[in-house]
Amino acid sequence: MLLNKDSLSLRVVNWCLIIFTDMKCKNCNQSSCIKKGKRNGEQRYYCKNCQCSFQLKYTYKAYNSNTNELIRSLLKEGCGIRSISRIVNISSKTVLSRLLRISNQIKSPYFNKLGCKFEVDEMWTYINNKDNFTWITYAIERETKHVIDFFVGSKSKENIKPLINKLLLLQTTKIYTDRLNIYPPLIPKEVHKRFQYCTNRIERMNLNLRTHIKRLSRKTICFSKNKIYLEAHLKIYFWG
Repeated sequence: MLLNKDSLSLRVVNWCLIIFTDMKCKNCNQSSCIKKGKRNGEQRYYCKNCQCSFQLKYTYKAYNSNTNELIRSLLKEGCGIRSISRIVNISSKTVLSRLLRISNQIKSPYFNKLGCKFEVDEMWTYINNKDNFTWITYAIERETKHVIDFFVGSKSKENIKPLINKLLLLQTTKIYTDRLNIYPPLIPKEVHKRFQYCTNRIERMNLNLRTHIKRLSRKTICFSKNKIYLEAHLKIYFWG
């Protein structure tokens, strides 16, 4: 059957109304999306601006827009990986991959305030099994309790020296530590202070870490299977 010009134009208009939508892209927030097929009965959209495909509703909870923020919050509130997996209803492997993805987006904040006082301390934990001890050494600014930097590894001069040098570059007036014998050769005597109760603030921070991070609890079956997950979790807690 032949179509006249008016009928053909009307069909083209209707086709455009079906294909082109006012849907905003979840990635770039631009109204340049078109419908592009279906998956499991759910309509999918394609953004011509950023070339991203998406759908409004996902069967798997990991694709929800607020999943990463929920994982970030639960990691800071004492939930383990399997606990988060049960709460969010996603697999534990997905939680671990999101943990790394979130931490990779976090940069160590640039601290440039000079003449501050710092506290340095270390706390032990496990990696892979409970016979494999490791240490978390970190420094905080005494007034704000802001974490300057940290590292995970053995308590050796080679590991602690970069952290101490970073504090000395800030023209610190005082660095407070415990009586670990590694510190005196690394910190100038005129700024190094070691006496009872001088590390009260960072010791309290240690308690916060063991309370809010499940893998750092003393009596628990929850511990880090790999160093990269421990470092990622600490980045999220300190700066995320």
